[in-house]
Amino acid sequence: MNLLEELHRRHAAAEQGGGEERRAKQHREGKLSARERVELLLDEGTFVELDKLVQHRNRDFGMDEQVIPGDGFVTGYGDIHGRLQFVFAQDFTVFGGSLSEANAQKICKVMDLALKNGAPIIGLNDSGGARIQEGVVSLGGYADIFLRNTLASGVVPQISAIMGPCAGGAVYSPAITDFVFMVENTSYMFVTGPDVIRTVTHETVSKEELGGSMTHNSVSGVGHFIAPNDGDCIRMIRELMTFLPQNNREDPPLKETSDPADRADRELDTVVPSESNLPYDIKDVIVRVIDDGYFFEVHEHFARNIVIGFARMEGRPIGIVANQPAYLAGCLDINSSIKGARFVRFCDAFNIPILTFEDVPGFLPGTAQEFGGIIRHGAKLLYAYAEATVPKITVITRKAYGGAYCVMGSKHIRTDVNLAWPTAEIAVMGPEGAAKIVYRRELTGAADELVAEKTEEFRRRFANPFIAAERGFVDDVIEPHETRARVISSLRMLQNKVDTNPRKKHGNIPL
Repeated sequence: MNLLEELHRRHAAAEQGGGEERRAKQHREGKLSARERVELLLDEGTFVELDKLVQHRNRDFGMDEQVIPGDGFVTGYGDIHGRLQFVFAQDFTVFGGSLSEANAQKICKVMDLALKNGAPIIGLNDSGGARIQEGVVSLGGYADIFLRNTLASGVVPQISAIMGPCAGGAVYSPAITDFVFMVENTSYMFVTGPDVIRTVTHETVSKEELGGSMTHNSVSGVGHFIAPNDGDCIRMIRELMTFLPQNNREDPPLKETSDPADRADRELDTVVPSESNLPYDIKDVIVRVIDDGYFFEVHEHFARNIVIGFARMEGRPIGIVANQPAYLAGCLDINSSIKGARFVRFCDAFNIPILTFEDVPGFLPGTAQEFGGIIRHGAKLLYAYAEATVPKITVITRKAYGGAYCVMGSKHIRTDVNLAWPTAEIAVMGPEGAAKIVYRRELTGAADELVAEKTEEFRRRFANPFIAAERGFVDDVIEPHETRARVISSLRMLQNKVDTNPRKKHGNIPL
């Protein structure tokens, strides 16, 4: 056999992976193969594979008889919407997608190239974990990847798609990345599986309950997106990339829009109920303000008392953080603070302006929150907003009470433009509780009518946006239908904003 024939043979072997039978099994389980995923992810005809002929080096346990070019990992680069991306995909048909020394080096190579070229890294995970036959060498491979995940954090976007099992030490690489996608019924993440848990703690739990897609999207918060199948998951990744810059030195990509910058939606004037204790859906506000009503929500199923996601204003991507009065009255709790803080820091790292819609009565009370560390976790959101140097705009739609007023992008923590609707109530606490303290002597033993009268008097005198506006804590009180035009005007003004933090190695965010 000449060298050219040998080249063709090895290329064909790499493309076959674990063989037709194992690929067919993947399809029966509702999963695409690693190569099919890569081809679907990248623009047609743009994928360039690297290290296609790499083989494992283990000769123990009969492994010398099981050598497949590529060693179960597909790595390389290509385009998404015409922009360079680096990608790796684990092939479950080859040794269960397990990580070896050789394929860990393949991943590290594309990660190093991504950093050098300032392009995103996308990992498609489908692996049984470290290759047991290689022992500590495979564990070292994971550590090499973890290091690069950490060095790349905040430099280039990192996206992880869990499209099969991801267990043990392997879970920590996706956990460091910026966004984690999961697929219903086929993807799992856990540090220790159900069998080990049953042996050690005597708890009985299924794989789906322990580490399934909805568990991580709604309970643990590890997952950010959930898709019904591989194809939809990959399409969602492609859509996310339209909002993100290539790296931390670039601005996010613009997109043409026909939505007028001065569009006034009169429905906004009545979206907030006249009674302050009635809920409304903050998403009704968001979609009426942003371009074409298109909101790409992140972490939809986790900590629903805060809403985060991407949108565009005049074609420019922005990040949105909004309290959700329709869930827990919009109170901040441990999970919502963590969710909001991480998203704010991502936007700040990648030059994405932050628009905040505020309607927050305070932090959620209760022993569970206090014992769980709401002070520490709430401080994360405060820290993230205060640290952020990108353009920041806050719109107070209704309640802005107590410490939560300070946290949610207040003027005092370097927010550039603060606007309030006439329905805004800015105070140390709600009028009902405040009146009982301020008018304590008058209300001791008083009838309900007097209590209601004094509550309304406090609301009229103090719980309105004009006190804050008189102090300059709010830049203007606007009619709700003016919101889109005012936000766009502010973003134009802030387009060349430059702000800095004191020189330091890094801050000590209260983790």
